[in-house]
Amino acid sequence: MNRLLIVGCGDVARRALPWLVRHYRVYALVREVPDRALARLGVTVIRGDLDDARSLDRVRSLADTVWHFAPPPAEGDGDPRTRRLLARLARGGRVRRLVYISTTGIYGDCAGRLIDETSPPRPSSARARRRLAAESLLRAFGRRAGRRVCILRAPGIYAADRLPRARLMRGDPVLHADEDVYTHHIHADDLGRIAWAAGVRGRPNRCYNAVDDSQLRMGDYLDRVADRLGLPRPPRRTRAEVRAALSPKAYSFLTDSRRLANTRMKRELRARQRYTHIDAGLDEVLPLSPTAPASTSR
Repeated sequence: MNRLLIVGCGDVARRALPWLVRHYRVYALVREVPDRALARLGVTVIRGDLDDARSLDRVRSLADTVWHFAPPPAEGDGDPRTRRLLARLARGGRVRRLVYISTTGIYGDCAGRLIDETSPPRPSSARARRRLAAESLLRAFGRRAGRRVCILRAPGIYAADRLPRARLMRGDPVLHADEDVYTHHIHADDLGRIAWAAGVRGRPNRCYNAVDDSQLRMGDYLDRVADRLGLPRPPRRTRAEVRAALSPKAYSFLTDSRRLANTRMKRELRARQRYTHIDAGLDEVLPLSPTAPASTSR
């Protein structure tokens, strides 16, 4: 049986575990004490810390396939965590396929244009620059070691327990329609399926936009969620008013606007998405109340 090592075994990976353990011998690198929930699912837990290079020796020859879902550090422009992991995997020589979840934020602001994976990255935030640095390290590793590295550029990940409830309850404002930005999403379950397809069918050193088919403005998305949660829709304000009302981090998500093509993902990975539009995902987990206002069309 092939071996799969998951580095960063968070929500997306855990959702995929029930069917992963039927096809792989699964290992998970965890920083804290062994996770009993993972063990009950049939996962072998390995203790290690991406900030401690010596603790990674046990994983260097452990698996044929690696899912690297761990985030970079919260500060700086590089990703020393990915650098340490790759150094250990290179010494082991066993890994043949590596899948990494990056972010669509690496494209920066595209003024609402439709773009694909050939568009040059122009990250506008430090966190996106860290992800781009990780991509560069991974692609260099793939070329140098002859390994199949696939990078999934993911947007906002949602699920029933991953919705902006707190933001809506605070009444944070959003931009007027004429100033609003485009946003993309992917259901957490579907992202796990796409990661599996990338490990099986992904081309070497290839990037994929792991996004669904919906292309909504941010305000329209939040209206949809508010309607299903039975909360007031967020107030619309000018950009200057929104900037003054939000924290710098929260406002940074309203500075980039782009529409993303997912043709390459569909054609090459052939991943079966359950929720091809965010309305389908929201309808399943939060049926629309009969008294809710009519949402904008798809």
